[in-house]
Amino acid sequence: MYKLYCRSFQQVMKATAFFLPWREPQLLEGENSLEGLPMLIKREGIGTVLIVTDKGIVATGLMEDFLDGLRNEGIRFAMYDKTVPNPTIDNIEEALQLYKASHCQGLVAFGGGSPIDCAKGVGARLARPNRTIPQMKGILKVIKKMPPLFAVPTTAGTGSEATLACVVSNSGTHEKFALMDTALIPHFAVLDPLLTVKLPKHITSTTGMDALTHAVEAYIGNSNTNQTRQWSIDAVKLIFENLYEAYSIGENIIARTNMQKAAYLAGMAFTRAYVGNVHAIAHTLSGFYNVPHGLANAVILPHVLDYYGETVHEPLAELAEAAGVCASSDSNREKALKFIQAIKDLNEKMEIPVNVDCIIDSDIPLMAERAVQEANPLYPVPKILLKEDMDKLIRTIGA
Repeated sequence: MYKLYCRSFQQVMKATAFFLPWREPQLLEGENSLEGLPMLIKREGIGTVLIVTDKGIVATGLMEDFLDGLRNEGIRFAMYDKTVPNPTIDNIEEALQLYKASHCQGLVAFGGGSPIDCAKGVGARLARPNRTIPQMKGILKVIKKMPPLFAVPTTAGTGSEATLACVVSNSGTHEKFALMDTALIPHFAVLDPLLTVKLPKHITSTTGMDALTHAVEAYIGNSNTNQTRQWSIDAVKLIFENLYEAYSIGENIIARTNMQKAAYLAGMAFTRAYVGNVHAIAHTLSGFYNVPHGLANAVILPHVLDYYGETVHEPLAELAEAAGVCASSDSNREKALKFIQAIKDLNEKMEIPVNVDCIIDSDIPLMAERAVQEANPLYPVPKILLKEDMDKLIRTIGA
């Protein structure tokens, strides 16, 4: 009965999705496209913006030309640079107070998924000033319009510049949860590959595998559409063709450009088709031990795909063909297994571990419970996992 309830809920959500006010961000793309952002902000009639970022981005100097551009356009700005990986409720509340104190009219998220999620959280609080972040946990709790959000991703992975999701950590309870609402989709996004060329290799690899996880989970789930399937296929193809090249030769602009596009397409795919059990476990792992989200997904993805077994052979076979990792004469099972092996091989080539060593046995029951609570009934996964399944997987991942 429980699984029937989950499937019924998912069918209702899939039908509801057709009536939601979806939007796609307006894009500035290509080398030096960041130069056009100050003019775009001015064109939107915005005189003061809050820039949400982190201290690492500030230290790189990536923003200096952008800040000069804002000054040249006469746009005032305040900067919140205290965002941490897996941004917290406290981050959002601090940034919100700075937004209000500076009389801002828009938000610029500059960085990886964490600053973008933090900025989305600020937008949600501005749209719903009488609701706390925990009160907006889940689906469609924002609804109302938030201020213009300009997303400037400096990694190629999270796809946050395209999605309706805002992932937040509660540092008090070690819980990591998502707000999901079409109001949170950024209004504008800048895909400038020059912002990613100096990324450390381990960030390039893990964020790239994050994008692959988004594309795969969107594709194998039961709420995909013709459009999301195509976005996923295109993303998978781009990732297998470009991720290792971007990892090996960071200055390869073509590879960096293609990885940014892949991350964006994967974000577009999963914001309509959802993610799945990989993310449910990854969010729990990050919440308990602050494991970076991309690393968690990279480690967990092949374990979950193996666990799904034959329920994913057909869609994974199609992805194997897109990735070019199988022979046309292979059976669907053979193609699927080759695709999973290709993920494992890519992880190994980029020095991503097979397991994580931070999991404490006594934490596993609560971790499994929280993973189930996130996944069910919402995620339209190919195989619904129960607490005992999650427990077994978490132990395997931590082996």
